[in-house]
Amino acid sequence: MRYFSSFDSVKIAYQIWGTAGTLPPVVLHHGFIVNASINWVAPGVVTALTNAGRQVVALDARGHGASDKPRDPGFYGFEKMAGDVRQLFDIVGSAQIDLVGYSMGAIVSLVAASQDRRIRRLVVGGVGAGVVEPGGGDSRTNWGNALVAALQAQDPARITDPVARAFRAFADSVGADREALVAQAEALAAQPTARHRSRILLNQITAPTLVIAGDNDPLARRPEVLAASIANAQTLLLPGDHLSVVRLPDFATAIVEFLAS
Repeated sequence: MRYFSSFDSVKIAYQIWGTAGTLPPVVLHHGFIVNASINWVAPGVVTALTNAGRQVVALDARGHGASDKPRDPGFYGFEKMAGDVRQLFDIVGSAQIDLVGYSMGAIVSLVAASQDRRIRRLVVGGVGAGVVEPGGGDSRTNWGNALVAALQAQDPARITDPVARAFRAFADSVGADREALVAQAEALAAQPTARHRSRILLNQITAPTLVIAGDNDPLARRPEVLAASIANAQTLLLPGDHLSVVRLPDFATAIVEFLAS
């Protein structure tokens, strides 16, 4: 495990696999609650990429894994997390980067890709029309509030939202710092896409992009709407929900093939 101190002194952990080759390094950003090992190593994504000759770099986002876990919402937000990613680019030192993000990491990656021309190709998963249609049926705002309530619940059996209940159970199963997660969820709920969509300037993304979603993912409905908002993007639907689709062999294969093309 390696570490760097980000722009606001939060310590960010990251790992590197493989060696630099002809194609750019691949940077991976995981989703909410998990870390790089759970999101990318365990499902075989890192192995698939290194077997294809790619160097892979994956961080543990602030509040997650081996990184610092501040419990103040002021340390969180998509812009701050995109800043961590761009600082990691500086450390990697390559003129071009391929970037892959899932769920929370997908939105962070979209923000980074709208700002940083070093990103050669982009893959985002676990997101859909809610990114570009704030206030619609698949907006993450109300669900974010439900997630905060679920993480704070004294009795998980009383959680009524099925997706939030699943995330709470997952957080407990991996021993996540729920207070840090609550701080992050509160920060993200306070800056929903609806209010800050101008910060995700999708029309500024120049990298060819692949949008991957599970066909039964309530947080990634209508991914084709997101893809249509990016100049050079395509969509791939795979069978599964928000937590299961990343474990499909086809998920890793799609990433490897798109980044190699």
